[in-house]
Amino acid sequence: MQSMLQLLLISILLLSCKSQEIPAETTSEPDNRYSNPVVNYSLPDPTIIKADDGYFYLYATEDIRNTPIHRSNDLVNWELVGTAFTDATRPSFEPKGGLWAPDINYINGKYVLYYAMSVWGGEWTCGIGVATADKPEGPFTDHGKLFRSNEIGVKNSIDPFFIEEDGKKYLFWGSFRGLYAIELSDDGLTVKEGAEKQQVAGTAYEGVYIHKRNGYYYMFASIGSCCEGLNSTYTTVVGRADNLFGPYLDKQGRSMMENHHEVVIARNDRFVGTGHNSEIVQDVEGNDWILYHAVSVANAKGRVLLLDRVRWENDWPFVDGGTPSTTAPKPIFN
Repeated sequence: MQSMLQLLLISILLLSCKSQEIPAETTSEPDNRYSNPVVNYSLPDPTIIKADDGYFYLYATEDIRNTPIHRSNDLVNWELVGTAFTDATRPSFEPKGGLWAPDINYINGKYVLYYAMSVWGGEWTCGIGVATADKPEGPFTDHGKLFRSNEIGVKNSIDPFFIEEDGKKYLFWGSFRGLYAIELSDDGLTVKEGAEKQQVAGTAYEGVYIHKRNGYYYMFASIGSCCEGLNSTYTTVVGRADNLFGPYLDKQGRSMMENHHEVVIARNDRFVGTGHNSEIVQDVEGNDWILYHAVSVANAKGRVLLLDRVRWENDWPFVDGGTPSTTAPKPIFN
């Protein structure tokens, strides 16, 4: 009976997603190419992981209630497979809060999902929690909050990002009140006893993600407004450091602590509000790819999912033209 109810729920969610879909902006592409958006309904703040079954699993802010989970084998064609939570199991430490900006990881044999829970505009009424599952599609068991803003002393404590370095586990987070980091316990489910937060970037940023490459640490983040439809100014930016905790600098050596950075993805005439990128994924050809959300100029309902290749020049990341692609060659995974 339980499995039948789960199938019914997913069917309802799929129909809901279809009803939100924005009409296609381009004609179908050849098999070796794709067109943006790769998901044509609202799927903000993506995070992605490749599971043992060979699929990529993507989690997003809950425009689909209870944190939607999508699956793909090529980063282009995505299907909704369920939600991380149900109304009965959803986190409750912020009773009127939404579930925002998840971050998926695989830690000690478990899928570990960090999430923000917040009331819009409530700089102190928000925080970060954690849930675990045996399978990437769930079900996830909530372990409650790591901290709230008023407990950690950081306004807008949202947008978590987990990273492990030298055998230690850290959480980065923040939104326009500074980006911060703190050490976690060995299982990643609590803040390490006695750990102290440290600021790593200034007040221009949210949606932090750190990528390691060729001895450098790259701090990707978003600036501007995420959620004002066609007036959204969200832009993906980056700084680079020799150390996980910085200082993160732009090409001129100016610090992200003083809100200096390089722009990676900005608006164009088809998409605005280009931000909150996922983890970088490498295909079998060694090409790097990034997912992020944007508002479609053709229909400004929600924030659709875009995909672009990340290229590198002098150890700095960029996308072709500095803006979202219309069509491009697909990633290669077989």
